[in-house]
Amino acid sequence: MKRTKLQKERSLYSKNKIVRFFSNDPVYNYSSLGKYSKSDLALAYNGKRDIHSIISEIPRATFKEITSYGQIELHTHPNILIEGNNLTALDALLNNSDVSGNVRLVYIDPPFSTNQEYRIGSDRTSTVSSSNGDILAYSDNLSGSEYLEFLRERIILLRELLSEDGSMYLHSDYKIGHYVKIIMDEIFGASNFINDITRIKCNPKNFSRKGYGNIKDMILFYSKTRNFIWNEPRVEMSEEDIIGLFPKIGKDGRRYTTNPLHAPGETKNGATGEKWNGLFPPAGRHWRVGPKELSRLERLGLIEWSKTGNPRKKIFADEVFQRGKKLQDVWELKDPPYPIYPTEKNLELLKRIITASSNVGDIVLDCFAGSGTTLVAAEELKRKWIGIDESRAAITAILKQLQKIENVTSYVHYKCTASTASHYLKSRKKQ
Repeated sequence: MKRTKLQKERSLYSKNKIVRFFSNDPVYNYSSLGKYSKSDLALAYNGKRDIHSIISEIPRATFKEITSYGQIELHTHPNILIEGNNLTALDALLNNSDVSGNVRLVYIDPPFSTNQEYRIGSDRTSTVSSSNGDILAYSDNLSGSEYLEFLRERIILLRELLSEDGSMYLHSDYKIGHYVKIIMDEIFGASNFINDITRIKCNPKNFSRKGYGNIKDMILFYSKTRNFIWNEPRVEMSEEDIIGLFPKIGKDGRRYTTNPLHAPGETKNGATGEKWNGLFPPAGRHWRVGPKELSRLERLGLIEWSKTGNPRKKIFADEVFQRGKKLQDVWELKDPPYPIYPTEKNLELLKRIITASSNVGDIVLDCFAGSGTTLVAAEELKRKWIGIDESRAAITAILKQLQKIENVTSYVHYKCTASTASHYLKSRKKQ
């Protein structure tokens, strides 16, 4: 029986790309793991291991291709869905030159140490109620130091997978998130902390408990270096925004506000400390721009003088409205009311993150892939993606989500299993 051209191409691809995608031998220089940025603060807890003890005990990964989707191109690797332990899989990715150091964005929504089981029923998905016949999606049964070390081990590897201009977003909650931030500071360096994003996740609650109702969780945003990808996200301004932010109306009917043209700090030797229009900057301050630019703004009628005799720049509402207002760090993007998987996140939330911190064609990685929302968002935004999850229920949900996408990019589903080959573990300890 003759094989078709596509079958021949896929066979060739398997021999030259898929089989070699996950190396059997450790090629990554693990000694560099000890050189990550460190914070002045560190979280001490029982069971916290040094990096090389962690690495030496990660078992070798064996990958079996379950199936592939879409037409595979010979010269580019497909997107990857890995079913298996994410620590073992991340370690294997470190030994792949196409991925290691080339991931532009990591987003993870790990378990929150809730000590709960999350189940899926035949006609509903619920995180609150369940019945004996429901399928177990995953168990969130780690707590305390055991949970923190579980997460820390994965964050260490995730940072190494990032490109130098890459970023990581970690979703957490108010109970455990503050401990996780200290771990992130240790691994990424406190100077690479960008934002603690508050996400409004649900409608107000009226549970009878002593304390305020909880309607938010947190997303920690870190960059690997200060030179990170950033596509400024802006949001549409409402009429209420315009009236509140631009209270003044000019003779031409245009709404505007004013900003001071001086800023904190004196300039001893420089144009921004010089006299302009007979005025020096106020004491302890400097001009935001030099005298030439101040004169240009005045000629254009863009300077208004305050009652105290200081120049202020006019900012017009119609100009700002066109580009929208800067996105702040409180996001109201609630969870889906009818999720297909427990703790499923809002698709627009992931699209916002992916758009801001990656470009078309970049690799996006989620090693707690769950419902597959990150992968769907990445696919729709024309990014490459890698998803990892150990739960069979999660993999089933992800495959269903991806199959709904018309003309989905090619991807391969792998089953990852761990070997306890002693020679492999010993070879790591020698590095």
